[in-house]
Amino acid sequence: MAQGPGLGGKKPRSAGAVLPDGPRPEGALIWGHANSLDHANALVQLAERLAVLRPGLTMLITTAPGLPEIRHRRAPILHVVLPDENGSAADAFLGLWRPDMCLWTGGKLIPSLITAADKRHIPLFLVDAQSDYLERPGWRWVPQVQRSLLGRFAAILARDEATRGHLHRLGVRDGRITVTGLFREGALALPCSEALRDEMAGVLRGRPVWLAARVQAGEVDMILHAHRQTTRLAHRLILILVPEELEDLAAIRAQLEEAQLRYTLWSEGAMPEEVTQVILADTRGEMGLWYRLASITLMGSSLVAGHGGRDPNEPAAHGSAILYGPNVGRYLPSYSRYAEAGAARIVRDAGTLAAALARLIAVDQSAAMAHAAWDIASASAQVTDQILDLVQDTLDTQAAG
Repeated sequence: MAQGPGLGGKKPRSAGAVLPDGPRPEGALIWGHANSLDHANALVQLAERLAVLRPGLTMLITTAPGLPEIRHRRAPILHVVLPDENGSAADAFLGLWRPDMCLWTGGKLIPSLITAADKRHIPLFLVDAQSDYLERPGWRWVPQVQRSLLGRFAAILARDEATRGHLHRLGVRDGRITVTGLFREGALALPCSEALRDEMAGVLRGRPVWLAARVQAGEVDMILHAHRQTTRLAHRLILILVPEELEDLAAIRAQLEEAQLRYTLWSEGAMPEEVTQVILADTRGEMGLWYRLASITLMGSSLVAGHGGRDPNEPAAHGSAILYGPNVGRYLPSYSRYAEAGAARIVRDAGTLAAALARLIAVDQSAAMAHAAWDIASASAQVTDQILDLVQDTLDTQAAG
């Protein structure tokens, strides 16, 4: 993702060429500021949902210096890195982008930007406010500065009751505070043909199913070795193997044949038989089906370095226990959240993967992990829904005015 030089300078280039270089895009533009990678990812997901509900809307995401590159997917998103303090450049930034509203996440308020936005009558909302991030060095000696900045927000969505109490002590009226919980990337169910799912569930009935999703070619040997080792304990275990790159298909088929594993090539249309050990899922657009069939999912692109991992919210949304390798830098906050709740488990090689599979084949073990993942994912989705309503209401009010 290309990043611009900051405020008031050359226009930043678009994220992943979703938008062309050039002036401010037409239509509504939401400005979201993130001080953490977690918040940046949550804003990306919010932008994706808004893009469906309001075609033509753009999300401009600004981030604090030093954050890793934010990921992007299908929504129109622009990304700019902001310096800690901007001075006169704040007006240049706001004049260039002319945002219709601002979602400022967490805290770490930048006075020049917030004051300039308020003077331009840009609706400001402080989202997922955290007491730890509402203080800045030296502000305790000039509390009126902090009170003045907080007073410029039309509404404040607080992470917890402790933050609500902190805001009260700073003079924010209770009517402007709502305790919502954490604003984090949530889980959205992927589309799936229910008829095909029911048919496959019937074919696989009674067989334990695990999924290796978005797998790199360099991970296949480890996965197949772990599968063969685990089938010694559960001989009817079946693996659904989804390559990240279809260009690797010939090499993967050769590995399957070398391992003497009986497999079905999904694109050929045949259903797995009782003797089938692996379904090689060589089509696109059917991840919703595979997640729904598997009680255990290994998120690939994580066992070998250089790929950054893949999104754990996907299996969480579909009732699957989550396994992952050590190379998940792009999604580390999400994996950490699931792991801390007992919803995900790290594996490092074929041996640790086989050991995890052997444990999770027990239905009660995989179900407990899947339930914990769903609890976290659904809670995050509810907060996103509240913010989505806030954005929609604000834009509708502006359009009617």
